[in-house]
Amino acid sequence: MALVYATAVALDGQGVLLLGPSGSGKSDLALRLIDEGALLISDDQVEVTRDEGAFFASPPQPIAGLIEIRGVGLLRLPYLTRSLLALAVELVPAPLVERLPDPATWTGGGITLPLLRLDPFAASTPAKLRLALKVGPLSIMRAQ
Repeated sequence: MALVYATAVALDGQGVLLLGPSGSGKSDLALRLIDEGALLISDDQVEVTRDEGAFFASPPQPIAGLIEIRGVGLLRLPYLTRSLLALAVELVPAPLVERLPDPATWTGGGITLPLLRLDPFAASTPAKLRLALKVGPLSIMRAQ
């Protein structure tokens, strides 16, 4: 088990790690995804494990179910105790989002995941994440 500084949510049973420094929009994007039906796994810190070749995310017990929403405070939400991880998303400012990015991966905490770099505050970002999970990052990469 390794501790990763990230926020994790599950969309349609697939876990997504939202990566970025403090204030980059991890919790904000997670909140918008949760508002659209995603489930919280963990905010700010995520325990990642490998089990029989698959990667999983879980919340550290002291912060399980908690999410910090700027301007509102610390909220307790329903959460998953474990979810299969499918994708990592590095949150970057809009000017740094590449139009046609090369395939990328993220490695941390002993795991490697397909990686997208997206603007957390763009209105289309939740839809982009859902599409990437639905067709799979490798399908997107092959289509280019």
